[in-house]
Amino acid sequence: MNRRTKRLFVWSPRILSILYAMFLSLFALDVFNEGFGFWDTILALIIHLVPTYLVVIALVVAWRWEGVGAILFIALALFFLVAISGENWIITGPLFLIGVLFGFNWLYGAQLKTP
Repeated sequence: MNRRTKRLFVWSPRILSILYAMFLSLFALDVFNEGFGFWDTILALIIHLVPTYLVVIALVVAWRWEGVGAILFIALALFFLVAISGENWIITGPLFLIGVLFGFNWLYGAQLKTP
């Protein structure tokens, strides 16, 4: 494996996780159109951002411990799959992919980190 491919495998799950958290955050913006008062809007925003918080927490853990992160991302994918009744793979598919990529990093970590 050349150096560029190694860097791609190491950084792709991290970058995809950040992009995915940003994507999930977009769904929270609908609370501003609901006509709530200030405090109700803040509360609704915090509640709508819970999935984003879970993804960010999983990313922080995965950044340090890739094996645990792989398990967390796949568990999050399964949780979201059950929570949304398995209807939307746009939400759960990227989580499975990120989990698999972190698992790959964990399994082949020594080879990926050598120059």
